[in-house]
Amino acid sequence: MNYSSLADRIADRSARVAIIGQGYVGLPLAVEFARAGFAVTGVDNDLDRVGALQAGQSCTPDLENEDLRALIRAGRYEATTDFAVLERTDVVIICVPTPLRKSKDPDISYIVAAGSEVAARYHPGQLVVLESTTYPETTEELLLPIFRQRGATVGEDFFLAFSPERIDPANPSFKVSDIPKVVGGVTPACTRLAAALYGQIVPRVYQVSSPKVAELAKLYENVFRNVNIALANEFALMCRRLGVSTKEVIDAAATKPFGFMPFYPGPGIGGHCIPVDPLYLSWRLRLDGYESRFIALADEINRAMPAYVVEVTAEALNRQRRCLNGAKILCLGVAYKRGVGDIRESPALEILKRLREHGAEISYADPRVPSVVLDATAMKAVEATAEALAATDCALILTDHPEFDYRQIVAQAPLVVDTRNATWGIAAPDGKVVRL
Repeated sequence: MNYSSLADRIADRSARVAIIGQGYVGLPLAVEFARAGFAVTGVDNDLDRVGALQAGQSCTPDLENEDLRALIRAGRYEATTDFAVLERTDVVIICVPTPLRKSKDPDISYIVAAGSEVAARYHPGQLVVLESTTYPETTEELLLPIFRQRGATVGEDFFLAFSPERIDPANPSFKVSDIPKVVGGVTPACTRLAAALYGQIVPRVYQVSSPKVAELAKLYENVFRNVNIALANEFALMCRRLGVSTKEVIDAAATKPFGFMPFYPGPGIGGHCIPVDPLYLSWRLRLDGYESRFIALADEINRAMPAYVVEVTAEALNRQRRCLNGAKILCLGVAYKRGVGDIRESPALEILKRLREHGAEISYADPRVPSVVLDATAMKAVEATAEALAATDCALILTDHPEFDYRQIVAQAPLVVDTRNATWGIAAPDGKVVRL
């Protein structure tokens, strides 16, 4: 198959699409292509996940089970652990994890493994797109040589591009089909084919000159958020010293209709992107002898927030003549953000660990996380009932899930430390609610 025939198959939606990785990025993407009329195969090496998907059980809050089952019944979607399906596909999209090692350098082993599986089954006329967030030059310096070893000529009988994922789990306003895609191919033909592919499911495709530009665009998006969240977190420390409400100040500044974008403080940063992605860029630049000072400082500030939350909690208890050591603390939410059950890099886990180290008796409630392991000890979630709240010394809001009854929390708990401003606007006696 050549460029023209693949372009035609993409245009009439007869191209067969395989998406490697069926997590929070790969599954919604697979569903959008299936809804558009493509035959899609989701490939994942997690047996439990694939089994659930085959039974029509979604693993992401952004997809209802019945919607998935309808696509399976229509023959538009299937899930498998068998990479042999790649031999019959025209398009392969790689959406695998890219975590950091303990040394804070990128772990790209998942990309290498996925790329090797695709290359082992390479046939002329394939389009391969990497969506996993990674350091600049990964597509051209890591993936491209794997295919060249198989005799592929990029831009002629093989097409390679990078298009960064932009999914925000549990965001009701922006789903896959609402968000423009950035595409950078190794050659202009690669870019055009990848743009044509994504143009079938998104409102706008923005083409850039190379995969490196697309890789950097994704990193800059999250560096921007990381740095501005760090600024908001440090501003919270300043406002506390000055005795004013951080949220009130930021809300006032946000009335300016230009030149300002509000960011709010929190207990730290978590999830798959913001705590991790900027460090890919700083690691890559360090290889060239350059230290990215903003990224390093933002990381330092954000990672210090769990300790700050424990400090604020201890001071709030002291004002009520209670000591942190021995205090009963109910932590509300352990997921990294509102509306999800994902605990990756969640600052709540660090806070629970620190509270326990200070001698507090901790429990947690999270309607989306039934259990967690903390220092090799399993903990099960409890319900945030009126009785449970009244029995605590402090209710510590770490994730502002919509399921929580914040008026009940304020009414029943003797003390509330709110790191998410979830209780803003709820009347309470002076000193009962403490916010960052």
